[in-house]
Amino acid sequence: MKIISDIEELRDQLSGQLRTAFVPTMGNLHEGHLSLMRLARKHGDPVVASIFVNRLQFGPNEDFEKYPRTMAADVAKLEKEGVYVLFAPTEKELYPEPQEYRVRPPDDLGNTLEGEFRPGFFEGVCTVVTKLFSCVGPRVAVFGKKDYQQLMIIRNMARQFALPTEIIAAETYRADDGLALSSRNMYLSESERAEAPELYKGLNFVAEEVRKGNLAVGELEQAAMQLLDGRGWKSDYIAVRKRANLQAPSAAELAAGEPLVVLAAAKLGQTRLIDNLEI
Repeated sequence: MKIISDIEELRDQLSGQLRTAFVPTMGNLHEGHLSLMRLARKHGDPVVASIFVNRLQFGPNEDFEKYPRTMAADVAKLEKEGVYVLFAPTEKELYPEPQEYRVRPPDDLGNTLEGEFRPGFFEGVCTVVTKLFSCVGPRVAVFGKKDYQQLMIIRNMARQFALPTEIIAAETYRADDGLALSSRNMYLSESERAEAPELYKGLNFVAEEVRKGNLAVGELEQAAMQLLDGRGWKSDYIAVRKRANLQAPSAAELAAGEPLVVLAAAKLGQTRLIDNLEI
């Protein structure tokens, strides 16, 4: 595996490659990330991964400085997966001057759910993904469904800008007890890790009720949040939304069987976890 930090060197290395499959990450890789590499290989060749902790998507009170950086371990994992190139730019390489040009998603999608609780987050994500796509020039790029809203925003962005990159969705990779794998899980204490699967249980509770015909989704959302909060969590949201655009479904849409997804974000101790489940 070649490790490249320079944009021009990366472009030279990938020159003439027409089927590049790309997986952007912020490092601290776990089995969920590695499953994205395997899916990428099914859709293209060579596989290129990136590791870059993107300051633009961190809020003023978030964990940019303490975000885990585990480059040596990450390199070993990517080599084992047969990744062709790891693009690991420095901040100065990717942002040699203040990034004054930004890519901002529409308010109805970018400022709801995660966007409401993390203002500017999706602008930071869209900006860095656009720049990484420009550097790598992939035919396909793989993103996980665990970050459901992010996946939708990036997919819409690629379509509206007519980017020559197909966005592939990867299913959420879970531990045996249902917890979605996330780099932030490492912040959980032993007791918090034992409690963490309750978030996924809450999603399943809402999904099962809707499948059984209980369409009082507002009451279900509140009930699920109260269950979590009663266990010591601090819920930001549990929300039933339309898969098509993440807007709240109308009563008529619910009755007609509109495809739905239930999304959640809640803090357990000092660790904020997100998850979702398609209904």
